[in-house]
Amino acid sequence: MIVEKNEHLAIRAGDDVVRARQAVRALALQAGFSLVDQTKIITAASEIARNTLDYGGGGELTLELLRDGARRGLRLTFVDQGPGIANIELALQDGYTTGNGLGLGLSGAKRLSNDFSIDTKPGAGTKITLARWK
Repeated sequence: MIVEKNEHLAIRAGDDVVRARQAVRALALQAGFSLVDQTKIITAASEIARNTLDYGGGGELTLELLRDGARRGLRLTFVDQGPGIANIELALQDGYTTGNGLGLGLSGAKRLSNDFSIDTKPGAGTKITLARWK
C-alpha cells in the first residue's frame, strides 16, 4: 500500500470539525470517489471529529490518500488524550450515548466505512481509524 498524500489537522474547536469535513471532501474528490462514497466518508469523519472534540477534549486527525494496486482509498485516524471509552461494545450499539446525542456516531461511522478500528483505554485516550475504498 502506498500513501500518496498525508495531512494533519488539529481538532480543538467547532470550526476544526468543519475544516476536517472540507479536507476529507477534497481528498475524496482527489481519490475519484462517487458522490455517495464522498458523502459516506465525510459523514463518518464529521461524527468522529465531533466525538474527538466533545468527548476527547480535542485531538488530531491524520488524513491519508492511499493506493493499493488499482484501488484508491482514504484513511482517517483520529487521536485524542481524553478519558477513553470504558466499554467499546456498548459504545458501538445504536442509541447508546453518554451525552445528549442520538447515540449513532460511532456505530454510524463504522457502518459508513469499509475499515474501522478503535484502540482505547480508560484514562489513556482513544484512537479511531476508518477507511473507505473506491
